[in-house]
Amino acid sequence: MFDDLTISAATISDVPQLVQLVNSAYRGESSKKGWTTEADLLGGIRIDETSLTDLIKRPGACLLKCTNNRGEFLGCVYLHHYQDEMYLGMLTVSPESQASGIGKQLLEASEEYARQEDCKAITMTVISIRNELIAWYERRGFHLTGEKQPFPNDPRFGIPKQPLEFVVMKKKLIHNKHTNQGKEHITQSRTVDTMTDAHDNPLLKRWEGPYGGVPPFDSVEVPQFKPALEAAMADNLDKVKQIASNAEAPTFDNTIAAMERADRTFRNVHIVYNIWSANMNSPEFQLVEREMGPKIAAFSDQIIQNEQLFQRIEAVYQSPEKAKLTPEQQRLTWHYYNNFVRAGAKLNAADKARLSQINQQLARQFTRFSQNVLADESEQYVVLQNEADLEGLPQSARDVVTAAVAAKKITGVGIITNTRSSVAPFLTYSSRRDLREKVWRMFISRGDNGGEHDNNAISTEILQLRAQRAQLLGYPTHAHWRLENTMAKTPEKAMELMEAVWKPAVARVQEEVADMQQIASKDGVNKIEPWDYSYYGEKVRKAKYDLDQDEVKQYLQLEQLREGMFWVAGELFGFSFTLVSNIPVYHPDVRVWDVKDKTTGRHVGLWYFDPYTRTGKKSGAWMNAYRRQEQMDEPITTIVSNNSNFVKGKPGEPVLISWDDASTLFHEFGHALHGLSSNVTYGSLAGTAVFRDYVEFPSQLLEHWLSTPEVLQRFALHYKTGKPIPKDLVEKIEKASTFQQGFATTEYLASGLIDMKIHLAGTQKIDPDAFERETLAQLGMPSELVMRHRLPHFLHIFSSDSYSAGYYSYLWSDVITADAYGAFTEAGGPYDKVVARRLYEYVFSVGNTIDPTESYRLFRGRDAKIDGLMQKRGFPINNVH
Repeated sequence: MFDDLTISAATISDVPQLVQLVNSAYRGESSKKGWTTEADLLGGIRIDETSLTDLIKRPGACLLKCTNNRGEFLGCVYLHHYQDEMYLGMLTVSPESQASGIGKQLLEASEEYARQEDCKAITMTVISIRNELIAWYERRGFHLTGEKQPFPNDPRFGIPKQPLEFVVMKKKLIHNKHTNQGKEHITQSRTVDTMTDAHDNPLLKRWEGPYGGVPPFDSVEVPQFKPALEAAMADNLDKVKQIASNAEAPTFDNTIAAMERADRTFRNVHIVYNIWSANMNSPEFQLVEREMGPKIAAFSDQIIQNEQLFQRIEAVYQSPEKAKLTPEQQRLTWHYYNNFVRAGAKLNAADKARLSQINQQLARQFTRFSQNVLADESEQYVVLQNEADLEGLPQSARDVVTAAVAAKKITGVGIITNTRSSVAPFLTYSSRRDLREKVWRMFISRGDNGGEHDNNAISTEILQLRAQRAQLLGYPTHAHWRLENTMAKTPEKAMELMEAVWKPAVARVQEEVADMQQIASKDGVNKIEPWDYSYYGEKVRKAKYDLDQDEVKQYLQLEQLREGMFWVAGELFGFSFTLVSNIPVYHPDVRVWDVKDKTTGRHVGLWYFDPYTRTGKKSGAWMNAYRRQEQMDEPITTIVSNNSNFVKGKPGEPVLISWDDASTLFHEFGHALHGLSSNVTYGSLAGTAVFRDYVEFPSQLLEHWLSTPEVLQRFALHYKTGKPIPKDLVEKIEKASTFQQGFATTEYLASGLIDMKIHLAGTQKIDPDAFERETLAQLGMPSELVMRHRLPHFLHIFSSDSYSAGYYSYLWSDVITADAYGAFTEAGGPYDKVVARRLYEYVFSVGNTIDPTESYRLFRGRDAKIDGLMQKRGFPINNVH
């Protein structure tokens, strides 16, 4: 609709049309078609022709206009250069054209103009109660300075309907080294030249510092990513070309081992790029993401589709000499050969070209999907207006919501942000059913609100592209392609497991709902709705087990639990953790620990911890490997991180977390220990580089140690008294361990089943909303709850291929987890040294050097049984095998 837009400097002759545009966007009934309207706050006009003419004539001023190819005025922005800053005002988009990206383009053009004028920052004023507008600017890198200014007492700028004041916002500008476009040629299609000399780019330099070098986070700026990625990809392709054109006969050393070395520079750049994407995702970075995502996909295909290279890999794989290689070298050779074949190395030239086109399109849509979810999570919130809106919330929850409203400088007593860590406590404790529904609907509608951040069409395209790719590669569906390289091997095996657990889980939900309804009926609630489940579930927990989750929370201090995780790692694997301060970090919230072997003092790796939520950080919790462990040419230790989204409370007070969040904390630390324990020769097989339905086994296993008496007595300490959690409270936790497993298992399985079924649907064009609704009805989904991740925000399966047709993996891994923990209980306890040593030797340290089925058999002496899982969740075992 707006393909041919031009952003250029306005002149005096444009004033009449611009005045009409500005007033239509800010004043009067017509302005209410758009979200920038101030009609409810101010009467009169926004500006007149005399005032606008005076502004244009001011020394250092510029008024940019946005027009289409028909000459229609769609937007404008006023800029004034004063000293070393650029003032930005009157950013306007016509009401009919809002939510189409014109405002973003005008803002980007303004920032570019300011850079060309050598300004260090852009400042602006916003009416203090325009919370949505303030949030819009915050997502684009502006911050509140704390300064306030009075609203002008001048009818030329409008007549206030209530007392108003301005807040001042500012954004620091990052300058590029080369800016070669003139100011008179600012257009929508032009991009800022961000090229930086390679030898000056810290992303391309060898990591320096202690511990074998660390990421140069303190030197990284967003404009460096594009040139660094392009230079690193070129370097990688050059090395691949050398390997492919080697005149010597293919061998493990000159082909497979050479490939292990070829991408080291790219890996270092790409991991920092991914860290920024997940943790520091600014509007400026999103522009880089949108451009570079498809380029990275094309780069990967260039390697896979290099015919000379694949012939060499295949020759090594099929050579009789392979039998003379070590088992790990044979596994690595299989790894390369298998990955190349599965990615299309054997296709003809036409099919390879089409495959590469699909992969680039997918990369583009993955980025759009992720950015849309992030936008909804960052932008949307529910304001709690008064004390009555806090009804039912315990003090710990009140502290969080009031701290959040203070941080955003919003009028009200608190806010619920659109993230699970904020929403879940409110749904559990708020006695305001109307607000619970409002918060719940906000949360489950992420990516499903229509407009520019809606993900339904994007997910439809992703599904079609995946189906087309699977057919090109010779598989019936995307699910068949993805599961070939897993423990399950086929979609049928994964479905069989999920369906075996689905029926007892749904049956348990019916029991849970019956218990809740008895209490809800007394409140006049005749039917449990999804926004009631957690609230009345908590009341049942209190009635059945005399267990109050908020009482438990008083003993779950984030920092104490972190120390508890360290202690468990020491007991199981002999690790020690020492906080270090000489390591660069990308945000002040991040801290770093040196991990050592307690017995020998040997440095094992570094552990980065980024625990708190913030704007630009994706939701949830995860583990990253910044550097993989290897010993091919020299010993290289690993660098791993854990990232969470805990909400900070009052300054100076400890952060208290729920039992569920504490379990997640241990879960992600399990992934970190999997990486830290790695002891392999080749980095491609290190740590967590295992099958998708096996990688969750070590992480889920570690969750069990949270509830051990040894951890609780030492580290579950009351945040005020410092006393350990009482034994009777621990007993209540143990008795309630299977409480609401119907809810937890059913909401998870609903997502797992939908994920698998939608990826088994083939090339048909799918309406995600209809598919979700109809499939859940066929499954007999209880109406009292929804799937854990609805399709429009299901990042696991639509932000990359990673967990697509693979969300079942958590259940598959949990079968192994429950069975593995049985090895400890059978041996005498969770800290049995002999079992712990076997766990390290055959599971945590071996990475992907051996098949996971064989790895588990070496640890357990047999295959895993489902019985432990069913017992863990409190479900009947009969006929489930």
